[in-house]
Amino acid sequence: MRIAFVNHTRRKVGGAEKYIGAVLPALARAGHEVAWMYESDVPADRECIACPSHAPSWCIAERGVTVALPELARWKPDILYTHGIADNTFHAALLDLAPSVLYAHNYNGTCISGNKLHDGEVPRICGRAFGPACLLHYFPDHCGGRNPLTMLSLYREQSTRFDLMHRYCALIANSRYVQRELSQNGFEAHCVHPFTAEPVVHPAAAVFNDEPLRLIFAGRMTRLKGGEYLVRAIPEAQRQLGRKLHVTFAGDGQERSQWQRLSQGLQNASVTFDFPGWLGSTDLQRVIAQCHLMVFPSIWPEPFGLSGPEAGLLGVPSVAFPVGGIPEWLHDGVNGHLAPTPVSVGGLAEAITKALCDRNHYEALRQGACREGHRYSLDDHLSQLLAIFERCRA
Repeated sequence: MRIAFVNHTRRKVGGAEKYIGAVLPALARAGHEVAWMYESDVPADRECIACPSHAPSWCIAERGVTVALPELARWKPDILYTHGIADNTFHAALLDLAPSVLYAHNYNGTCISGNKLHDGEVPRICGRAFGPACLLHYFPDHCGGRNPLTMLSLYREQSTRFDLMHRYCALIANSRYVQRELSQNGFEAHCVHPFTAEPVVHPAAAVFNDEPLRLIFAGRMTRLKGGEYLVRAIPEAQRQLGRKLHVTFAGDGQERSQWQRLSQGLQNASVTFDFPGWLGSTDLQRVIAQCHLMVFPSIWPEPFGLSGPEAGLLGVPSVAFPVGGIPEWLHDGVNGHLAPTPVSVGGLAEAITKALCDRNHYEALRQGACREGHRYSLDDHLSQLLAIFERCRA
């Protein structure tokens, strides 16, 4: 089969790009012909998605749509496998070339902001289907900023994406939660969970008797990822546990400096933090393997949250709020703990304390995390994916 991957960037800036970086070469190894088209090659400081040397590739920013699309058409793909596309005009032209499949990593096309969150003083997840009523709720429910021109621009953009989604042969959701969201908006979608990649470092877990207990946040540092909740929860968790705690914030983003300033004000002999920035996959695995707990404090409905199962492969349980697709892999008391809702600093501190207060319980969580991490295999994922591709090609 000839499969062309399409995304907005060539760089590993998030979970979608990490996914492409694993699936594209895996399909090539399985004997399929692959091609790679992306809108831009930024940010330059991020790792590139590797593409087999024999596979054709096109950068729209460098080649232009009028050159790149005809060249892709001459390559004659059987399937276009799309992920995040920023330019709706390019997106519309692309879908004329071949049967297309969209892997929905997020809520673009079904939410005016793409976040499915009423971001007020107490964040609330939105369960509304996308439509004109979103304009009425945009300001009262804190769906975005305060600029009416921005509101109208976002609505037009998401409406166009909504219409484009109807042109796909198949939609794939990365969780049952996203599948339900698509269904609510009138789309039939297949649920194909993402997969965990076998770690390249030895999964030797941190010793529970070590001081301090080590926690890690790994990802983009934006408000929706909830890092401020974690920083503020650590002093209370430390008080409840009576143990020294150290938290590593691995990643970068617009909230990093604010979280760092906040952590500096809370740091003392029993509570410490470090912010090493973005880490390559091997370095990140090495750091996670030395930690006792992955904390996933997202306040928006995280579509899946693959970092948790991947930490599980290293014997590291997780703590998170029960938002979005997270409860599909994080089972309270089995491979970690879910904090109560609504989201709160105290609730997160309570979940951290439950995970780390007893050595025997913690060891059981470690074993559960490892079992859950191994549930999501690349082979199973590819098998489901190719079955969908074959039906679309037929």
